[in-house]
Amino acid sequence: MGLLAEVTRGQRVESQHFGRAVIVDASGKVVWSCGDYEASIYPRSTVKALLGLELVESGAAARLQLSDAELALTCASHNGEAEHAATAQRLLSRVGLDVGALECGTHWPTYEPAARQLAGAGEQACPLHNNCSGKHAGLICLSCDAGIATQGYIDPQHAIQKRVTQVLAEVTGAEHREDRRGTDGCSMPTYAIPLHSLAHGFARFGSGIGLSADRARAAQTLREAVAKQPFMVAGTGRYDTALMKEIGLGAFIKMGAEGVMVAALPDEGLGIAIKVDDGANRAAEVAMSALISRFGGDILRNKAAQSGILERTMCQSLRNWEGRDVGEIRAALNAGT
Repeated sequence: MGLLAEVTRGQRVESQHFGRAVIVDASGKVVWSCGDYEASIYPRSTVKALLGLELVESGAAARLQLSDAELALTCASHNGEAEHAATAQRLLSRVGLDVGALECGTHWPTYEPAARQLAGAGEQACPLHNNCSGKHAGLICLSCDAGIATQGYIDPQHAIQKRVTQVLAEVTGAEHREDRRGTDGCSMPTYAIPLHSLAHGFARFGSGIGLSADRARAAQTLREAVAKQPFMVAGTGRYDTALMKEIGLGAFIKMGAEGVMVAALPDEGLGIAIKVDDGANRAAEVAMSALISRFGGDILRNKAAQSGILERTMCQSLRNWEGRDVGEIRAALNAGT
C-alpha cells in the first residue's frame, strides 16, 4: 500500500488516500509501481473499451456504420446529458430497437444540471440516462449483428457475454473465472484481476503490441473515436473528457467506480492502472495526472502544457460554498519504485 494523494486544509494535511498503482509496458514489464500490484481488484468500468473491441474487430461496427460518437459512447461512463441519451438511442436504432432493449436499469443523470433540466421539463429518467447505456447498446448491436437474441445479454452465460469476456481474458492475460466474478452496478459481470494485468491490457490496447493485426486495428479505431469525441466518454466537468480533449490521441484515460482508473500511453507503449483503497475517485485523478506528467513523452507533455491541464488536475483546489480556496488535493507518489 502506498500514499497516492493527500488533502490539505490551511497549512495542514487533513486526509490521506492510500492505494496501489503500476505502470507496465506491452511485454508485461513493470516500469514503475507503488503498493501491491499483483493483488486482484475489480476493474469496473475501466474495461469498457476492451469490451468494445469485439464490436469493431468482428466487423459489426462497420456493417452498422457506427459513428465516432456512437463508438466513443460504447466506451463511456457518461453523465446522462441529453446528447449522451440521444446517442445511446441512435445506437439502438441501428438495429431497429429502442430503450426497452436495455437491461442496465435506470438512474437520473449523474450531471446535476442535466437531471434538473430533465425534471424541469416534466420528464422521467430512463435507461438511456444510465451512465453505462452506451456499453449496453454496443453489446446489443453486437448481438443483433451476430444473429443472437439480445434478451438476457447481461447474463454471464449469454453467448455475447462469453465472447467479450474471452477478449478481456486475452488482452489482459488474466483468467476471468466464475469464482472471481461479481456484478457491476449496471448488472453486467465484472471479474477481479491483478492490477498488473489491467495495466498490461491497456499497454497492449494503446500500442497494439501483443494483439492480432485485426484487434490492434480495432483498438486504434476506438482510441481515435474517443479522441475525436471525448465528450461522449464522460461529459461536462469530467476528468476523462477534460484530459482527452487536450491530449487527444496522446492518451486514452478511463475512470471506473471505487477509485479505479486506467490509461494507455500509445507513443510510449505503456499502460497505467490505479486503485485507491478507500474508493475515492478524486485521489485517482490527481495520481493519474502526476503519472502521465512523469511518464508521458515530450509530444504528450508539450500538448498538455499548452492548456496546463496536467498541472491543474494533479493539484486541485478545494473551495467552500462561497468559492474561497480552503485547501487542495494533490498527488503524493514519491514512494514509488
